[in-house]
Amino acid sequence: MAGGTPERAALQMAVGGALVRQLEGRPCRVFSSDLRLRIPATGLATYPDVSVVCGRVERDAEDENAVVNPTVLVEVTSKRTEAYDRGEKLEHYRTIPSLREYVIVSHRDARIDVWRRPASGGEWTVTQAGAGQAALLDAIGCRLDVDDVYAAARFPE
Repeated sequence: MAGGTPERAALQMAVGGALVRQLEGRPCRVFSSDLRLRIPATGLATYPDVSVVCGRVERDAEDENAVVNPTVLVEVTSKRTEAYDRGEKLEHYRTIPSLREYVIVSHRDARIDVWRRPASGGEWTVTQAGAGQAALLDAIGCRLDVDDVYAAARFPE
C-alpha cells in the first residue's frame, strides 16, 4: 500500500531487513513492495510488502515484470487493508503453488501471524506470536522476533 504511515513503513523495512540478514548466502532473495506478484489462478496482480523467492525467479507469461513463485509473502496491515489482507487476499495467496507461508504483521498490536501450508500439502494452519515471542518461518529457516520488529516502528516523542 503506497502512501502508508511512517510506522507501517518502518515495520515493513524491519521485517525485510531481518529476512535479508538471515538469508544471506542462501538461495533465497528478499524483495520490497516494488516487486509485482501475479497470481495466475485468480488473475490478481498485487504488490506484497515483502516477498521471498527461493531458487529461480519465475516471471509471469503475460507480464515479465511480475513474479509467480514466491515462497513467503508478508503484508503489514493498515486500518484500510486489514480485513482484505486477512480475508480475500489470503484466499488469493493460498492458490499459489509455491507459497509456503503468508505472514501478517499487525499495525495495531505487537503481533505477527504466520499462515503455513504443510510441505506435504493439506490444510493451512495459523500461528500467532506476540510480545516476547518469535514468529518462526520454517519454509526459509528464519525467525522474526516480535519485540525487535516493533521496536523499529517506535519513534521518539
